[in-house]
This record gives sequence, C-alpha cells and structure tokens, in this order.
Amino acid sequence: MATSTLRRAAQGALATITAATAIVLGAGTASADLSPSQLRSTTDNYLFSQSLGQFGSTRAARPYASQLDWSSDACSNSPDNPFGFNFTPACHRHDFGYRNYKRQGRFTESNRLSIDNRFKSDLYTVCGTHWGCRRTADVYYAAVRQFGNS
Repeated sequence: MATSTLRRAAQGALATITAATAIVLGAGTASADLSPSQLRSTTDNYLFSQSLGQFGSTRAARPYASQLDWSSDACSNSPDNPFGFNFTPACHRHDFGYRNYKRQGRFTESNRLSIDNRFKSDLYTVCGTHWGCRRTADVYYAAVRQFGNS
C-alpha cells in the first residue's frame, strides 16, 4: 500500500514539474536575452549543429524571438514543393541563416558559402537518395549561389 501511495505522489510531482517546464519553455519568451557572443553561438548551433527536424522544432518554439529573426518567405521566388518535394524546411533554415547573419553583422562571403552549403545539405536530406530530387536541389543551390547575395 505504501509503495503505491509513494508511486502516485512521485507521478503527481513529475506531472507538476513537467507542466511547469512546458509553461516556462513553451514559446521561448521566458528566456533572458543572450549576450552578443551567446547569440552568435546559439545562431550557429541552430544553423549548423541541429538536424533539419530539430531546427523545425526549434523554429516552431521561436526562442529568443526578440533577438533572432525567425521570419521566412520559404523558397522565395521558387516553388516550395517542386515536383512534390517539400523544400520548405530547408528554405526556412536558409532564411534564418541569411537574416540572422546579416542582423549580427557576420554576413561575409565565406559565411554565405557556409550557409548555402548547409542549404544544399538540407535539401539533400529532404531528397534522400532520389536522383531527380537531388538534381532539383542542385538547381536551387545554384540559384542561391548566383542570386543569394543580391
């Protein structure tokens, strides 16, 4: 009997902690502002260290919304779903990279290349091994290399 009462109490405490954490972290608005170096590091983590799926979840939560630009026009003037391939998540992260590197004064040609290369990698993640999708991804990559700085 004591074990079952203790188990219920522990489950109740865990549920309370989980709910409180969800409230605090929910929209990411309860977090304190980051210092400039922390902001750069956080931006780099979201851009280069998270999987595309993790980035999508982070983007949905919009942490540090007062400091990071989460806006996106998806794939700009190109179709978001060419031939049925959903390139939107890759375009979201690409926009995140360009907009925040510009905002942080770090949009150099070298950094632009790194962001564009991540975009290509993300597109290939969407494509898997599908040859036609990858060739379409190559066209999108070539377009951002040609026109992305304008």
